[in-house]
Amino acid sequence: MESTETEPYFVFMNHDPEYERLRADRTNRGVQELDLYLSRKHDELLANTLEAGSYKKTLSFVIVDGFSVDITEAQANVLRSAKEVRIVEKNQELA
Repeated sequence: MESTETEPYFVFMNHDPEYERLRADRTNRGVQELDLYLSRKHDELLANTLEAGSYKKTLSFVIVDGFSVDITEAQANVLRSAKEVRIVEKNQELA
């Protein structure tokens, strides 16, 4: 039986030409557009893939197209099967 406890995971997305285009614009406006684009893109993926209220996105990363989210192991497996997703990894402390 899989745990229903949520844990922090990192989700990294597949190649996205729009992300690359926006990332190349180093102006203040470009940085703001990239931040808004990624936040919206990541929120839409979660909303279209997981049940509302069952997860908590904590951060979208700008340096890479990815985000952190508190989800269950079962939800991580669902995200792994999404075509837009490259990698889903549980956050682990290294000794």
